[in-house]
Amino acid sequence: MLRNVVALVYDGVGSFGLGVVSEVFGYDRSADGLPVYDFAVAAAEPGPVRTDTGLRIVVEHGLERVEQADLVCVLGWERGDADLPEALLQALRDTVARGGKIMSHCSGAFVVAASGLLDGRRVATHWMHADELARRYPQVSVDRDVLYVDDDPIYSSAGTAAGIDTCLYLLRQEHGAAVANDVARRMVVPPYREGGQAQYVTAAVPEVDDTSCLRETLVWAQEHLEEDLSVDQMAARSLMSPRSFARHFRAATGSTPHAWLLGQRMSRAQQLLETTDLPVEEVARRSGLGAATTLRHHFSQRLGTSPQAYRRTFRGLAAAG
Repeated sequence: MLRNVVALVYDGVGSFGLGVVSEVFGYDRSADGLPVYDFAVAAAEPGPVRTDTGLRIVVEHGLERVEQADLVCVLGWERGDADLPEALLQALRDTVARGGKIMSHCSGAFVVAASGLLDGRRVATHWMHADELARRYPQVSVDRDVLYVDDDPIYSSAGTAAGIDTCLYLLRQEHGAAVANDVARRMVVPPYREGGQAQYVTAAVPEVDDTSCLRETLVWAQEHLEEDLSVDQMAARSLMSPRSFARHFRAATGSTPHAWLLGQRMSRAQQLLETTDLPVEEVARRSGLGAATTLRHHFSQRLGTSPQAYRRTFRGLAAAG
């Protein structure tokens, strides 16, 4: 169980990444019944640290604080070619050796790679840095096409906003979909994004206009997940041809309609397993996945577990909470 989280910073650290992990793990949401973490910021040497945007922060903790952490967030930085203190790299090795987890954000993958912990592992980083990371660390398998990678106990995320995806993924792993969804709702971000980095290389993904037909269709689909929805139906509700709808849908959400629907149905199934005693067959029906065998297939593919095992784990966490 993750209880103690440290953000590891250094000169030139990414201010956005620091903000993300501070928001997810450092903000006290106990009044809403959500988990609270013992969160701190640490550096190899306590004192003033300059971020990549020129802002300066004062870090109170040294590497001794890392020794207590269940999760160390290694943030992106602007000096990927700089030498790192051996004590910092050893602190990361020690974290894994005692059973802790490490999450790298964006170019923070260079820091973790320098420790040797990524040797023989698969890792994500920002698409702009992927070739350089692969060149400098040929023993590391760089995945250029994903938002994040779970290679437990090392978790790695791609650029900027992918850090949010990775943090929410960790929350789902630790506390279940309901907690991750609540935190995402308070942050006003989607709890789960389909797709990979390729969609962001040439263009940013725009927000869905609250007044658009597409937005209304998304809301309608979420309310009718148990039905046999088709792309043609969704296109018709959006007053578009199926082909035009698919194009607009990807531009607005970064996903295909089919992949988005599957993600929504999986989220509904997770919530039902966590919060009800419904049989697996009924969970599959209410989430729109049809048969229990289909539900089991997607749980195995996406979560690496079965619906029954997921329920045992996260109903227990909910009760403990």
